[in-house]
Amino acid sequence: MEQEPNTPPHVLIFPLPAQGHVNSMLKLAELLALAGLHVTFLNTDYNQDRLFHHTNVQARFAGFPGFQFKIIPDGLPVEHPRGGDHFYEMFNSMNLVTKPLLREILVSSKLQYYDDSGSSTNNIRSGPVNCIIADGILTFPIDVGNELGIPVIHFRTISACAFWIYFSVPDMEEAGELPNFTSGKEDMDRIITRVAGMETFLRCRDLPNVNRIGHQENPLQVIGEFTRQSTRAHALILNTFEDLERPVLSNIRTQSPQIYTLGPLHALLKHKLGSKTTTSSVQSQSSNSLFQEDRNCITWLDAQPLKSVIYVSFGSLAKLTRYEMREFWYGLINSKKRFLWVIRPDMVDGKDDDGQIQVELVEGTKERGYMAEWVPQEEVLAHPAVGGFFTHSGWNSTIESIIAGVPMICWPYFADQQVNSRFVSEVWKLGMDMKDVCDRVVVETMVNDLMAERREEFIKSTDTMARLARESVSEGGYSYCNLERLIEDIRLMSVGSK
Repeated sequence: MEQEPNTPPHVLIFPLPAQGHVNSMLKLAELLALAGLHVTFLNTDYNQDRLFHHTNVQARFAGFPGFQFKIIPDGLPVEHPRGGDHFYEMFNSMNLVTKPLLREILVSSKLQYYDDSGSSTNNIRSGPVNCIIADGILTFPIDVGNELGIPVIHFRTISACAFWIYFSVPDMEEAGELPNFTSGKEDMDRIITRVAGMETFLRCRDLPNVNRIGHQENPLQVIGEFTRQSTRAHALILNTFEDLERPVLSNIRTQSPQIYTLGPLHALLKHKLGSKTTTSSVQSQSSNSLFQEDRNCITWLDAQPLKSVIYVSFGSLAKLTRYEMREFWYGLINSKKRFLWVIRPDMVDGKDDDGQIQVELVEGTKERGYMAEWVPQEEVLAHPAVGGFFTHSGWNSTIESIIAGVPMICWPYFADQQVNSRFVSEVWKLGMDMKDVCDRVVVETMVNDLMAERREEFIKSTDTMARLARESVSEGGYSYCNLERLIEDIRLMSVGSK
């Protein structure tokens, strides 16, 4: 089927199947659909089932002509855990199993869309895919796109600072600066000098810790090689904004000049939906979660005083030991501050040491805490009762906290989170970095510093950065204009392919 002259461009969006990646790429999909582009969102079958089960995305996206969800296998059995130490098993499986399947569906007519459910004047027809927006950690879509003559744009869902560090890994390796994380003898406070723009403050302990994902080779070097593949893509999308990461972005542009900074994406989407009077009230509160959200936490927050609650969440992949869990819990209770804590059912490894939880922990939580398996995070961070965020420093969490004006305590788990936490504390001055420490006294002290002792200091920085983030997604702002430029460039790709 050849594309008809007036058919809108057809974009294929293909995320890595993890919560943070699916969430941000679905927001981009919605922005493109709002602009009238035809969009196919390609999910793994495993994540599609979870997404459809826990959200209203089918009904929500049904309102966009030419939008469709399609599935592709990740090659793993349903019972495979996919998270934590098993993450890289999924990654390897996709490179082996998913790549040939992606090529197959692109050369077939399986992604072309034809809706004849209405009258003949309302029939919707989409042509072949004109552009692929692929998760930037997946390199094989570039190979497939180049073979088939389809432009590929990489979307890295991490921060620009993390991207640049990954990109600089070969330079660090050449200079002999890469640390040996597993030796136990490395000076983790040694300064890394071979990452341009970070020569004075980047330490070994701030480099991405990807040993947790269970790869037999040096995983930092492997992901560094993957990151350099983004220069082969037509362009690069980053969920950040110019005022937050301008110096780093300048360095990235020396290697990948065509960059669209679109962040904070969730705020940009809210702004766009706000101008669509028929959809904003429903869609702005919609979820892209792969987990069941506990909305009772909002009712609990409604009953708490202004800025009195510290929100605690370590994301969708982090694993805690029983010891770590208990130290965090005691620290929160001993701080005497109210807290909302997300504890996934699969988050804590190992058995309880003594088979029971101490009475004082349970009683302390009843008095001033609320625990949930998953929550609507954007809504929680924007709630007037929330005054701080104890976070794993995943990029979605970080940038959501920034635009909400909520200061952070950072306890990174792996990957880009180590980098993000260093920038939050050392560069942006938006909170404190607690990496590589798990102690109840430190938790208690930092919570009290964030919520009381140093609050004015942090609020001054967070208010300024939140204002800059809002300006970026408003009409005329950098992210707003970059979205318009991206849409226009995709339209030009479509014209060139006809």
